[in-house]
Amino acid sequence: MRAIIGPNLLSRKVAQPTKKPFEIYDSRLIGFTLRVQPSGVRSYYARFGRNRRVAIGQAGMIEPDEARERCQKVLGNVAHGRHPLHGLGGTDGITLGMFIADTYTTWVNATRSRTAADTLQKLYRHFRTWYPEPLTAITVERVEAWKARRLNEGRSPSTVLRDLFTLSSVLRRAVKAGELTENPVRRVDKPRVDRRGKVRFLDQAEESRLQNALMERDFEMQNRRTCGNNRRQTRHEPVLPPLTHFGDHLTPAVLLSMNTGLRRGEVVKLRWGSVDFNRRLLTVEGRNAKNRQTRHVPLNDEAVSVLRRWREQSGTGARVFDVATGFQTAWEKVLKRARITNFRWHDLRHHFASRLVQHGVPLNTVRDLLGHSSVGMSLRYAHLAPDQRREAVAKLNEKPVLALSMRLKWEGVSAAGCYSTTKMASRPQEHFGLRL
Repeated sequence: MRAIIGPNLLSRKVAQPTKKPFEIYDSRLIGFTLRVQPSGVRSYYARFGRNRRVAIGQAGMIEPDEARERCQKVLGNVAHGRHPLHGLGGTDGITLGMFIADTYTTWVNATRSRTAADTLQKLYRHFRTWYPEPLTAITVERVEAWKARRLNEGRSPSTVLRDLFTLSSVLRRAVKAGELTENPVRRVDKPRVDRRGKVRFLDQAEESRLQNALMERDFEMQNRRTCGNNRRQTRHEPVLPPLTHFGDHLTPAVLLSMNTGLRRGEVVKLRWGSVDFNRRLLTVEGRNAKNRQTRHVPLNDEAVSVLRRWREQSGTGARVFDVATGFQTAWEKVLKRARITNFRWHDLRHHFASRLVQHGVPLNTVRDLLGHSSVGMSLRYAHLAPDQRREAVAKLNEKPVLALSMRLKWEGVSAAGCYSTTKMASRPQEHFGLRL
């Protein structure tokens, strides 16, 4: 329905509540609407773009003409690329929920497409009660109180820190958009996190059990395929391709991760075009890397052998591992079979780095192979370097020459009974056994 939204319309029957919500569009200003709810609440909105709207105020709280003027400002802001509520009663009028819906969601989907859904869900899960409040209501004290409550509930410092960074991402965009003067999260005391905690990697016995479990699994799958093809031949049915080297993708994926340190997502998205057998080099493309930076990982003999055999068996598809959901179910079963506990797929990456450090590879080289942005992220493996710290502490076992000569001169003799302090003062070199 279209009509002139004004005092006369508000008093007419057409603007009274019904069983369903409805809207009345202003005939003077395109985009200015009155929405009537079954509860009796009537609110003014500014509509723009494709199904986008901004609440201006409730009927009875502001006059229709004032609401129309605000709508004109909103539409002007949109036309000039500003936030819809820019300049309307200061930044206090822009709520956290409005900013996330109108600005941040678009930005995060465009620039953080892989994690955008998880980020938006995390914001709603932890901060949805703040959505109706102005951005300026998010103060340092309020964030500190939220942090303390989460820690007191038993959340780990690393979890709370990640959630703070998620909120900080929104407020940082608000500062850049001119909706806030500063990001209050920057002045919040961050929870102390142990960045060099214990690293889980496989010892020799566990590594042997894991490889044996993978081999046994492959052997069983190959036998089942052979038996199944024999039955198909007797029935004159088409047989399936033989499993010449591996039962499926799990064994080559595990061995590749153990010898390259690739993340699971990088393994799943790896393409044959990124594998150079002649140069024995694997390229992790920036679009698939966590930090969006391309890196090149050399391939050792085992990695080359695994990839060659897997390519021979799997065919010539574009992707190395043509799976969509990863390896979680099969991975958990093989760990149980190998009697390995408390070990994630990501720990294969730690295992790769730990072996390098134990063989004396410098931490900066390990950082480069793992794709870490700074060597500080690789310091968690520093304690595995062979003998460096042990040799440093062992130096304290060496006795100084002065201490040894003093002990030899004084051992078994009472200093008070055999030496006078005046003689010692006049000839100190002789008493201490030193020649200067």
